[in-house]
Amino acid sequence: MKKNYTTAPLPFQGQKRRFINAFGLAMTELKAKQEVKIIVDLFGGSGLLSHTAKKIFPEAKVIYNDFDNYSLRLKNIAKTNKLLADLRLVLGVHPREKKIPAEVCKTMLDRIEIEDNAGFVDYITLSSSLLFSSKYVTDLKELKSETLYNNIKASDYDVNSTEYLAGLDIVKCDYRQLYNQYKDVSHVLFLVDPPYLSTDTKTYQSDKYWKLRDYLDVLNVLCGSNYFFFTSNKSSLIELCEWFADNRDIGNPFKNSVLNTQNITLNKSAGYTDMMLYKFVKV
Repeated sequence: MKKNYTTAPLPFQGQKRRFINAFGLAMTELKAKQEVKIIVDLFGGSGLLSHTAKKIFPEAKVIYNDFDNYSLRLKNIAKTNKLLADLRLVLGVHPREKKIPAEVCKTMLDRIEIEDNAGFVDYITLSSSLLFSSKYVTDLKELKSETLYNNIKASDYDVNSTEYLAGLDIVKCDYRQLYNQYKDVSHVLFLVDPPYLSTDTKTYQSDKYWKLRDYLDVLNVLCGSNYFFFTSNKSSLIELCEWFADNRDIGNPFKNSVLNTQNITLNKSAGYTDMMLYKFVKV
């Protein structure tokens, strides 16, 4: 691998570019202390952690779990660049970060549909080009339902970015399967960057939200392992684990209780679920 990437070549929800310097320093420190033969990136995402790990440990086997097909997006950068170039022509001098008029949107969507029918559209990259900040869609139907803005990158994405994943062992499987394969192997380091709690995971090749049980299940990976783990204070995960360590005999206070739920709709795209748990204790 020649170029040292400090950010992923294509947009990805939750890539670790803000951590990459600190991650690199910590990995270099680890290299000086102990031998690492295998590095397993359980939630590969954009591949930025795997790329950086391979740079620091060039002799190690670095396994990148490309569950979200990021490598496929990289292989199709030329197609994405061509589509974005055509969309720039349709936009003309329309100002950046402004809502695109309906008639222009129709022409753009028609062009995207042609590409969609041809077999491949990188809707994640298109989302960063045409939607409000941090919004993502994964197909044409969803894109047609959104308000479009001119956020298209002025220059092309690097068509040589396939070298970004060079030297990595690329797999695609459930993280638990990958963990079980390597958990008893010596000199293994796990990179653990799961979707954050309550994250919309449709951009992670899933139509489900990453819920508390999913999040807590990942903690099984950390027990007895060498690892880098990424989280945020929104989940209060560390505080939760500290509380259970101090109250380990509590068990499950909701066991055998009755659950009643009421779905509350705020608008067509947002809502929440009210929950009521109860149980009767015989006295």
